[in-house]
Amino acid sequence: LKTGFLKWKPDYDSAATEYGKAAVAFKNAKQFDQAREACLREAEAHENNKAYLFTYEQAGMMLKEMQRLPEAVQLIEKASMMYLENGTPDTAAIALERAGKLIENVSPEKAVQLYQQAASVFENEERLRQALEMLGKASRLLVRGRRLDEAALSLQKEKSIYKEIENYPTCYKKTIAQVLVHLHRNDYVAAERCVRESYSIPGFNGSEDCAALEQLLEGYDQQDQDQVSEVCNSPLFKYMDNDYAKLGLTLVVPGGGIKKKSPNAAQDKARGPAAVGSHAEEEEDEYSGGLC
Repeated sequence: LKTGFLKWKPDYDSAATEYGKAAVAFKNAKQFDQAREACLREAEAHENNKAYLFTYEQAGMMLKEMQRLPEAVQLIEKASMMYLENGTPDTAAIALERAGKLIENVSPEKAVQLYQQAASVFENEERLRQALEMLGKASRLLVRGRRLDEAALSLQKEKSIYKEIENYPTCYKKTIAQVLVHLHRNDYVAAERCVRESYSIPGFNGSEDCAALEQLLEGYDQQDQDQVSEVCNSPLFKYMDNDYAKLGLTLVVPGGGIKKKSPNAAQDKARGPAAVGSHAEEEEDEYSGGLC
């Protein structure tokens, strides 16, 4: 990089090569701070040389080894922007996904943002399956963080793309997830509208998903906690993604207590129809003399 009387311009290309070798050596020696610094120097050399071979992502991974995750994500984000400027959006989206995985357990909010950015890049490139994978991760994190308003919007986005690629069975599952999210938001009207709009999806009307949702909404509307719990404990709900299954298992009807059967009813069921008849006669005789 030094200049002199016979060398007027720094040799950025050679410098980048040497910094790259230094970064590998430092990494092998577990000296991650020096390795990160060498990667950054290599990236700067490439940038000054107008060569679009950036190593900010490598520097970010060095910071990951040092457990400095927010700084690592910041560098990987910078790398993704450079990939976009260089015309390699796929690489940019993959870098954003990698950053999301790094920060997911530390800052779910940041991870959601990164996954949504990656989804947008993939969608712009018409790689819809990869976009759906990113949106799915974002939706689950939003549900886990109880950011239900945002989760409802994210699920609607997923459902629209699944409908576009004609993956109708997955649309049914996303409708179930949407309804659970809306009911946890105490928005019965939105949940009902969600099911009503899904009738336009081929095969939804008459499917077991549709029947279960109609039964769920009926129980919720009638404040019948037993019916709601029965639907939410069915295999159709329990074997969804874990975050949505939890929504089902924790769904409580506002103002609706669990209807408990009386002990006499349970005994009558065990003894048969004759016992039920005799028990009914006893209840009639109880008030034969009048209420007083």
